Amino acid sequence: MASGNRLGDIEITDPKTMRALAHPVRLAVLERLQRHGPATATQLSPHVGATPSVTSWHLRHLAGFGLVRDAESGSDRRERRWEAVARGFRIEVPEDEDGASAARALGWEMFARGAQQAERWATETEPELEPDWRRLAGLANTRVVVSAEELAAIQDAMEAVLAPYVMRDADERPPGYRDVRFLRYSLPEAEA
Repeated sequence: MASGNRLGDIEITDPKTMRALAHPVRLAVLERLQRHGPATATQLSPHVGATPSVTSWHLRHLAGFGLVRDAESGSDRRERRWEAVARGFRIEVPEDEDGASAARALGWEMFARGAQQAERWATETEPELEPDWRRLAGLANTRVVVSAEELAAIQDAMEAVLAPYVMRDADERPPGYRDVRFLRYSLPEAEA
């Protein structure tokens, strides 16, 4: 049912890559590069909770799995700048137990980061938002009863709606735009 990867995400299928990314500093580094663009280890360091040398080590580790790469040099050619290879990532959960375990470890780290993002937003950002933006901030906890095929169709339809906004160039952004984070969880419940 899915129409492919229209959000420009890198698709992670390898359990070793999932385990590598399931580290809080590595996940923070990748997210920072995806959101803010190329940076050096020194520039990333204060935002990811690690020293520049530790951040540099994590960047090289991520590069070994194809998640980041060298970016064009800035004004100082002695500084190594890094960039994410894609705007986002998605994982495909392998069927074997080792792969499923690796996907689970990455998922747990992503849930923890998502909870931290939501908490920071609620305590730091939301109180400062203008009323129009505050009203548009959406929180919902909707339960649906669907088949696996219907869930795939829902996810595909959501990506179809988001894709034009994710993929547009910076010069196409409208006046007054803001970054908006969509945290999407699809959490199938256990059988009754």
